Amino acid sequence: MPEPIAIPDLIRFLDLLGVLANGLLGGAVARRFRLDPVGFVVLAIISALGGGAIRDVLLNLRPVALTDLSYLVVALSAALIAFLVPLEGRRWRRWFPTVDAVALGTWAVVGTQKALLHNVHWLPAILLGVLTACGGGAVRDMMLGRVPVILQRSELYATAAFVSGATLVVLTELLPGPIASIGGVLTGGVLCLVARLRGWTLPVDTRWTAGHDPDGD
Repeated sequence: MPEPIAIPDLIRFLDLLGVLANGLLGGAVARRFRLDPVGFVVLAIISALGGGAIRDVLLNLRPVALTDLSYLVVALSAALIAFLVPLEGRRWRRWFPTVDAVALGTWAVVGTQKALLHNVHWLPAILLGVLTACGGGAVRDMMLGRVPVILQRSELYATAAFVSGATLVVLTELLPGPIASIGGVLTGGVLCLVARLRGWTLPVDTRWTAGHDPDGD
């Protein structure tokens, strides 16, 4: 297994910010499903660390959550906050889209940046960024017996993650690293937020309906 490459401080900060945001989102889902404290912890950890763990395994690395205690501490703190503070109601609905967009843009950039640092080609690096941003939520949804949101007609969630990673790749060639990272986070995050507020979705074949077999009569 290759030696881990040192991750710049800004990327690590953004990564931990994404852990906190996604941990809170996982805790909010746990409250919606009326889970006990163990459920809060499990969903927060899966949401916060799942995508990054899958990414690290694909990069042939030991998941960062197993080598840096800060990640697990932040995820557990998010679970505790979500358990003690009801993340629901009008105030949460007002802030949830922003928290979600920040988490998405942050992790898409972090995942892409980490892949680039390990000499992965820019296209699979961007896809690893999308996996980082969406993987934990997808695993969480499957644990709850739901079709992952990113596979449904969602508001450009995976698309916004791809845009974040692509923006980072382009800006890295033109601007200093920290500015490129922030630019990627803002671009994808704003797209995610605007798509949610305006209800933008990718087109689907309207001839297909739930339960319809496209190969049937």
